[in-house]
Amino acid sequence: MGRNREIDMLHGSIAPKVLRFALPIALTGILQQMFNAADVAVVGQFASKYAMAAVGSSSPIINVCIALFTGLALGSNIVIARFTGQGDREGVRRSVQTTFTLALLCGVLLTVFCELIAGPILRSVHVPDNIFPMALKYLRIYFGGLLFTLLYNFEAAMFRSQGDSRTPLICLVVSGVINVALNLFFVLVLGMDVDGVALATVIATVISSGLMLFFLLRHPGQIRLSLKQLRLDKEILSTIVRIGVPTGIQGMLYSFSNVQIQAAINTLGADVMAGSAAAFNIEIFCFYLVEAFGQACTTFTSQNYGANNPRRCKAIFWNSMGQMIAVALVSSAFVILLDRQLLQIFNTDPDVIAAGVIRLRWVVGFEFLNGAVYVLSAFMRGFGASLVPAVVCVAGICGFRIAWVYMAFPQFRTFDSLMWAYPLSWLLTMAVMTGAWFLLRRHSLSHFLTL
Repeated sequence: MGRNREIDMLHGSIAPKVLRFALPIALTGILQQMFNAADVAVVGQFASKYAMAAVGSSSPIINVCIALFTGLALGSNIVIARFTGQGDREGVRRSVQTTFTLALLCGVLLTVFCELIAGPILRSVHVPDNIFPMALKYLRIYFGGLLFTLLYNFEAAMFRSQGDSRTPLICLVVSGVINVALNLFFVLVLGMDVDGVALATVIATVISSGLMLFFLLRHPGQIRLSLKQLRLDKEILSTIVRIGVPTGIQGMLYSFSNVQIQAAINTLGADVMAGSAAAFNIEIFCFYLVEAFGQACTTFTSQNYGANNPRRCKAIFWNSMGQMIAVALVSSAFVILLDRQLLQIFNTDPDVIAAGVIRLRWVVGFEFLNGAVYVLSAFMRGFGASLVPAVVCVAGICGFRIAWVYMAFPQFRTFDSLMWAYPLSWLLTMAVMTGAWFLLRRHSLSHFLTL
């Protein structure tokens, strides 16, 4: 996995390079989600809708637990990319060693913490008693593999900082095939249920992170990893934390708001829980398509900001935004047209499918708004300005959704009314984010660019 997979972000045409970088990231995210989607589909088809609800209700909780560290991984990506743009090979080397060390430490701490809180956090989101034991069993096994989940995310950040988004994808393809095969083996052959699909996911994650480590140890370029030189560089760690923590907190609170929505969903019964779980595992594919252009925007901007090229940074933003909107509209139309057929992959119960259709139309139908928020905030992070978009998203998305759950939803108590929280929060946040960008450009980046 050498330099032939790396994209030159500093020279040449932008649009095809953004697309070439973004598509493997989108496919990587989709494959990661397929770990969970395979879990939901297998237990939904071959176990029961209660097992399906148990797995589906765990997803928002898992997202909360890993969100902070996903932000730190993105911070590492930005720092390494900036050193790359500056041509500072020593800075890249120190950043790589710090990133991997940080991933190991965070992985161990997160695993221990999540195992301790698994039971209480399930109780806090009102998981029904007939589903609770299965949900707890699934979470405990899944949490046992969090170290390897974090390792994969940080390792992927290293490759992407160099313009290589294909190596993480290749590693995930291998582990994804193994994950699906193990799901079927554990459930159909051994008669396991949620414990089988959770164990399959953990094994697959160990394989994907192990493959990434193998390629990092033998990388021919400047991100080659040396286990003997692992250490935390205080200056680089400080920069990663400064950029990554606001993004991670944003992701945690974003996921926390979804947990509150999941708690409200849990009060509507097993059919709605199962339908929402199935719809989530479809809609997330659309999200990963738009998110990929945000990640591309961040990495391209970081390198060119380090290379002091403002005109190219502006072009990167408009190319990323335009391609994202086009992809979002096409993918959303596809899902909405085939909503019932797609939901039947997970479960054939008519009540479950009806609930899933409601969620898909309110969430997927407005995914382009979510993507616009993501790309604009990603552009700001490319300059190292992660606090502003974090604050705006926390207030506009997280705050609005939590307020909606506790103030608006009780007035209607329908699944439709609960799902209104998604498009309304995106619309509000996009309006505020646009204003925040103009303020940031005027006061913090006026010396560098005007857009």
